[in-house]
Amino acid sequence: MSPDGSKIYVANSDSNTVSVIDAATNSVTATVPVGKFPWRVAVNPAGTKIYVSNFDSDTVAVIDAATNNVTATVPVGKWPHGIAASGTKIYVGSVYGENVLVIDAATNNVIANISVGGPAIALAVNPAGTKIYVGLGGLCVVVIDAASNKVIAAVPVPSEVSPGGCYTGGGIAVNAMGTKIYAAAGNNISVIDSTTNNVTDIIPMGQIPWGVAVTPDGLKIYVVSSGDNVSVIDAAINTVTANITVGNGFASLGQFIRPAMPTVTPAMSPIVSPQSSVSPTPVPFAGMEGIGAIVLGAAFYKLAGRKRN
Repeated sequence: MSPDGSKIYVANSDSNTVSVIDAATNSVTATVPVGKFPWRVAVNPAGTKIYVSNFDSDTVAVIDAATNNVTATVPVGKWPHGIAASGTKIYVGSVYGENVLVIDAATNNVIANISVGGPAIALAVNPAGTKIYVGLGGLCVVVIDAASNKVIAAVPVPSEVSPGGCYTGGGIAVNAMGTKIYAAAGNNISVIDSTTNNVTDIIPMGQIPWGVAVTPDGLKIYVVSSGDNVSVIDAAINTVTANITVGNGFASLGQFIRPAMPTVTPAMSPIVSPQSSVSPTPVPFAGMEGIGAIVLGAAFYKLAGRKRN
């Protein structure tokens, strides 16, 4: 998703392209050729660049959002998968190398290689850009400190799929406050406290969850699963409140661009007496670019038979 919610970027693994969708008209406005088997897409907070992990090309494509052209191709090693972007860095997870590469957004050069001990299937950066959360295919959720590029925690995530261990289906997301991480594991969504790095709740899904996204206000979590439906979770009670039937072959959800945290205390709405007919004026929602993303995008691609063993 673009920060203003106007564009959605979809990786098309069968045609080696990325589609640009106008969210107002729900129509494809551009098709961008990238590398072989594009797997995941990330947009930088400014909305100016789009990064695509090309699973079979062992590269990351950099797309200019203004022109919809690939302006750089970055070699990253075998089987890049999860990808996430902060303001100055791009993080790319490898399934084969069991590592996370750090790319400098200004130069498009790899500046760090972080071993995470498992296939880095899903990545998410907290709103402050200080921590990176990595969902591993066999070893739970790893926390990376962005300043030192070092692993500072490994969080066990309960799973029925792999008793005694864990399995992440490929989805991980952080809420706008940076206080909670939602990770797909087994048949559940695990809720992780970012302060303690402990699992504080487990939300049963009944099927294997894949993509996870949190709304900018943090009130709802969307999960796409192996059952070809999107589940809606109430974040206040960590309970599934709705299931929406969709097409088959879903694998991830478009990530909302989370709003920047205010540096000053927001002004309180005026107190209105019971006799007044004037409604309080709500405090505006401040986003990364002054606007919160409100449109949910979905990435479609096939899951079967892609070099996982």
